[in-house]
Amino acid sequence: MPIEFAARTRRIPVYPLAGGYDLGADVAMLASNESCFAPLPVVAQAAAAALGATHRYPDPSYAPLRRALADRYGIPPARIALGNGSCDVLLAAGEALLEAGAEVVYAWPAFSVYPHLAAASGARAIEVPLDDEDRHDLDAIAMEVTVATRLVLICNPNNPTSTAVTLEEVEALLRRVPGHVCVILDEAYCEFALTLGDTYASLELLHKYPNLVLLRTFSKVYGLAALRVGYALCGSEDFRVAVDQVRQPFYLNAAAQAAAVEALRHQDEVERRVTETIAERLALEDRLRGLGLWVARSDANFIWLHLPDGAEEADVVSGLRDRGVLVRAGSSLGQDGSLRVTVGAAAENERFVEALKGVLN
Repeated sequence: MPIEFAARTRRIPVYPLAGGYDLGADVAMLASNESCFAPLPVVAQAAAAALGATHRYPDPSYAPLRRALADRYGIPPARIALGNGSCDVLLAAGEALLEAGAEVVYAWPAFSVYPHLAAASGARAIEVPLDDEDRHDLDAIAMEVTVATRLVLICNPNNPTSTAVTLEEVEALLRRVPGHVCVILDEAYCEFALTLGDTYASLELLHKYPNLVLLRTFSKVYGLAALRVGYALCGSEDFRVAVDQVRQPFYLNAAAQAAAVEALRHQDEVERRVTETIAERLALEDRLRGLGLWVARSDANFIWLHLPDGAEEADVVSGLRDRGVLVRAGSSLGQDGSLRVTVGAAAENERFVEALKGVLN
């Protein structure tokens, strides 16, 4: 007789993993929104130095990293939640806030982990379609908030569509959401967003709305995807306490902490890499529009495009793979007939464009 598992395991969707790791070194890895820049040598050295004490558990207070983030953003350490990637904080928020009878509201398509929260908790998911420009429809989202709503998720810039709404639009939503409803503004790509201004701009909202949480990561702009470090800047300490309560101890390893602390010391290099990425993104958008493709106005380190009529998404993705270029199929992210493509180094972007021209022709 087979093992009987909890019903929620049948509800939780499988996260759409990128493939192609078995193709060897000569591949343009444009499927996972990673940085094409390796960590600075001093960042890698900080992580390596921490390995000398792996016989000890990491500091369970995570005090050095909390202090470093507090110094950067002017947020008390007690209002900074850390995690094994921002997904860890997000899933913990679902566990702390949601239960049967509660509701979570978010746009769709958006980050693929969002459906896990309702499925795991038994809450009801309210998915609100994007507008005609593949942007969040914040007015429609506000109209879905009810007495049962516990959590509203705003992915800004949105993954997978790369689009962003202004902070003025976000604040208009916050004014309509009751104070007992947690609003998570998922800003994993905010450093690349020209629409949002600088990375401090949304902090003004945090000071005004204690039910707001800004969710960010070291995986993208800091190039630490393999080490998995995420964090949340919280409008109140209550959120941080709750998400820490529902997780295992020692959820962030010592090497990841050390690398993140060191990475924060090199903002000039971060800004240089952001500038280079944005320049490559704009050039890539122009080239793809020159092919007659619809391309979203990106505010992230990736682009979102719609394939032309008659082009089969699966054939395009496999054709690119055969040419050594890995991208993400829109069907795996919530919208058929589209591609999500990470902005890579100049040579990788050129390889993608030429491969796509070959496939479409």
